[in-house]
This record gives sequence, C-alpha cells and structure tokens, in this order.
Amino acid sequence: MATQQSRSAARLMMAPAVVLLMGWMLVPLIMTLFFSFKKYVPLRGDTIGNGLDWVGLQNYERFISSSSFWPSVQTTLIIVISVLLITIFLGVLLALLLDQPMWGQGVIRILVISPFFVMPTVSALVWKNMFMDPVNGILAHLWKFFGAEPIQWLSHESLPSIIMIVSWQWLPFATLILLTAIQSLDREQLEAAEMDGAQRLKRFWHIVLPHLSRAITIVILIQTIFLLSIFAEIFVTTGGAFGTKTLTYLIFQRVFDSQNIGLGSAGGVYAIILANIVAIFLMRIVGKNLDK
Repeated sequence: MATQQSRSAARLMMAPAVVLLMGWMLVPLIMTLFFSFKKYVPLRGDTIGNGLDWVGLQNYERFISSSSFWPSVQTTLIIVISVLLITIFLGVLLALLLDQPMWGQGVIRILVISPFFVMPTVSALVWKNMFMDPVNGILAHLWKFFGAEPIQWLSHESLPSIIMIVSWQWLPFATLILLTAIQSLDREQLEAAEMDGAQRLKRFWHIVLPHLSRAITIVILIQTIFLLSIFAEIFVTTGGAFGTKTLTYLIFQRVFDSQNIGLGSAGGVYAIILANIVAIFLMRIVGKNLDK
C-alpha cells in the first residue's frame, strides 16, 4: 500500500508533465477565444495600425449566418456516421474472419492492418490517382471491362468517395480493436452453446456481439474524435468542392483563403462546441456499456 509520502513524491514527479500538457491545451484555446472577439486580418492593408479591433460577437454571428455553415455541419455528421457504420460492420466481419485458423494468418493480419499506418494525404493521393482517376484509374478500367461508363468519382460521387477513402483508412483500427476483443472471448461458452445446438448466427448474436459491445463503443468514441476534424483527405481530393466541405475545412477557408483569423477562430469555437456535444453523448454510451 502506498504511503502518503510516496503519493506526494509521485504527484511531484508528475507535476511538470501535467503543467506542460495543460499549457499545451489551454494556450491555443485561450488564443482562439481571444481572436474570436477581434477583427484580425493581418495580411490585409486595412488592418495596419488597428489589426486587433474588438468586434464582440460579430465573428460568431457572421460565421453561423454563413450559407456554408449548416451544410458543412451536415456534411461532417454524414461522413462521421457513415464511416462509423462501415468500419464497425466490416470490422466485425474481418475480425471474425481473421480469428479463424488459416495459413499465413500473421502475414494476413499485418496486411489488413497496414493501411492504418499510411498518412492520410498519401492514401488520399493513392485513391485519387490510382483508383478514382476517370481515365487511368483501376476502377475506370474495371468499369470499362464490364462495358460500363467510368464514373467521375470526385465530381459526381464526391461525398461517397470521401467516405470510401476515410473508411479504408480507419477500417484496420476497428478490425484490430474488435479482433482483440474476440480473442478474449471465453471459448468454452461458445463450445457449450454449440453442443446445446445453437446455430452459428444465434451464437454470434447472443454471445459474440454482446461481448463486443465495449470494444465497439471504444471504436466509436476514438474514431469520432478524429473524424470530426477530417481535413487532409478533402484537401487533397476535392478541395471542399462538390458538397464535401466539412466544418474543419470551412474554418480553414476562413483563416487562409479569406485571411480572416478572427472569423476562423469563431468557427474553431463552434467546432469545439460540436465536438464536446458529441463527446458527451458518446461518453454516456461508454458509461452505460462499461457499467454492464
């Protein structure tokens, strides 16, 4: 049992790391809040001498009243929900498949998981140029082989294309977490159910799936945190055009394209609010599953 002296020493040793992490998080947040109440467009000539004028809530009003705000929120939520559904469904199937004994099982598992370690910009470029190019892409040649007209993926099917690319990136992560959960399942319970005559589908529905509920919840929580800030895939492929502009990309445009840091900071605050609403909702789900 740790003594009071050892606990105090542990807190003292952890204090520098805690202070550093708090500063790492709080300083950008405070600066974002500060600039969100200011008119700050440093690269424009009209801000020379008064580049930090106080404007109150005008940036927030301008950002939320923009015609692009609600469509960007809708696009963000569509991408998040779609990717979650695809990765969890296919992740469960792949985890069940990889759990079966097969030749070269270790190599196959590494190949399935490897896309997760590819940088988002690289994977987006690969999909854009190698798979979705309407002239020389693999999918274009496949369509031509079956006598169909190649699809203009990034212009005519832009949002499904983004969802496909992001799902390909996050599927290995979901598969890895779910495979780990399946391997921790009590095999004797499955064998007993099989001996009692339970069919494979019933064993999955009543034994395997409830066992995976916590792992699925963790996958949803972690993926949602990162998917809410998706940016690189859209920047590389569509540039926010054709209905693929997310809230993060809209903030990028306000800051860099419009050179309006104050307006972009207000958008950043809205993004933080949205992320916290989603996080609170997901944490309630996590809490319920962990209490079971």
